Amino acid sequence: MKIFKLRYLALATVVFLSSCDKYLDTAPDNRTEINSVEKVAQLVATAYPEGDYYTFAEAASDNAEDKGSGVGTLSDVSQRPYYWQDVQGADRGSPSNYWNKCYEAIAAANQALEAIDNNNFGNAVLPYKGEALVARAYAHFMLVTFYSKAYVIGSANSSPGIPYVTEPETTVIKSYDRSTVAATYEKIEKDLVEGMKLLSASAYKVPKYHFTPAAANAFAARFYLFKGEWQKVIDHASAISTDSFANIIRPINSTLYDMSSEDYRAAFSRSDQKYNLLLINLYASYQRLTSPRYGYGANLVKMFAVGSNITGKAFANKILYYAVPNYTTYKHKEYFYVTNQVSNIGITYLMSPALTTDEALLNRAEAYAQLGQFDKALADVNTALAAYVRGYTNADAATLTKVASFYGISDPKEGVIKLILETKKAQFLQEGLRWLDILRTRMTVKHNVYDSQGNETFIELTADDNRRVFQIPEEAKLSGVPLNPR
Repeated sequence: MKIFKLRYLALATVVFLSSCDKYLDTAPDNRTEINSVEKVAQLVATAYPEGDYYTFAEAASDNAEDKGSGVGTLSDVSQRPYYWQDVQGADRGSPSNYWNKCYEAIAAANQALEAIDNNNFGNAVLPYKGEALVARAYAHFMLVTFYSKAYVIGSANSSPGIPYVTEPETTVIKSYDRSTVAATYEKIEKDLVEGMKLLSASAYKVPKYHFTPAAANAFAARFYLFKGEWQKVIDHASAISTDSFANIIRPINSTLYDMSSEDYRAAFSRSDQKYNLLLINLYASYQRLTSPRYGYGANLVKMFAVGSNITGKAFANKILYYAVPNYTTYKHKEYFYVTNQVSNIGITYLMSPALTTDEALLNRAEAYAQLGQFDKALADVNTALAAYVRGYTNADAATLTKVASFYGISDPKEGVIKLILETKKAQFLQEGLRWLDILRTRMTVKHNVYDSQGNETFIELTADDNRRVFQIPEEAKLSGVPLNPR
């Protein structure tokens, strides 16, 4: 059995890169057969999308603003998504690049699963089979989220999904069917459920780089939140740890607050931190886009100020900037992999916290709210606020009365969910998650636009606008995969 390098197959270039193990850096036709558990494990370690969705997802969301003509730098990968326009090419940070990276990850998972099926590796290989299945589910979930219409709870979800690839690609051109969003979700769930039964945290030297049971439960909580299966969200989030969430979420208000800027930045993606459940290596230049015209600016920074949240106090997040109004969360520490030491040429990459305890906690809070269990929902939100708000005391805790007053919303479910989403918006700034909540809850997004004379107008992206679905690469048409309508 050989691993073939197939240019796109209209889906992706099948190449395997790993920041941890360079076994797969050899030319594909010269690679040895995947004939041992160790080689399966090395291959599965590459089954994670190594592309950056931060750039286009943040720019398209309401976590970006136009800072004005002559302010910040311009880049197609952030400018065009801000206007909900298609990005041409597959540069880093583009939708096409992320599509390709997801299918590269899927190809690795499929190759590993085929090797497992074709060999008698015994029980020792089962954790890696589970990892491959859950990683395949994760990559397909991210694809259907970005490149298909959002799943609508209670709907037929009959709009086009994405090709769900379950076997290695061994022909140059192969036809693929997008099927439907509903069918894609069914296949994701099948892989997820089957894979989770086999996972083990003890199979890895550095578990946070792999789908462990904890990471898979966090992914499952996100998946079922999209599906509207609220009790499953609660069950999976609760299964992440026996420890209290208060002890395992990001200590923004304490430990992180006291750190230097450099230590703060490094801490967000360290594998020894309890709040990080899955870290993925991204070959990305996102942190180098330090001052984009369309991004984190003077209006968005206000959401961290005194009085901006329900407690009346300020969030403890560090407010850093290169030059006002070019702010940064400074969460992403860039690394550099040298490919040519003489010329000092290499590849920039980040360790991305793809799944965290913070997201899982707030997802559980929303599920409780959806079920009308407001006491439990508020308990989870207050756990988060205690970790995020500077000078938080029990007197600052959110209550239904405070929620109704602060947001001017009488319906408790609507008000509590608003509180949860606004908390996530601030805490996951520059991490791409806001776009997922926008899609899932069908929010309208409004962007300000300045012309060269400084006149400000506004543009909107409504719930059913086709531009909410990112465009897939042109090359996909070679395999019969239709592009998204515009």
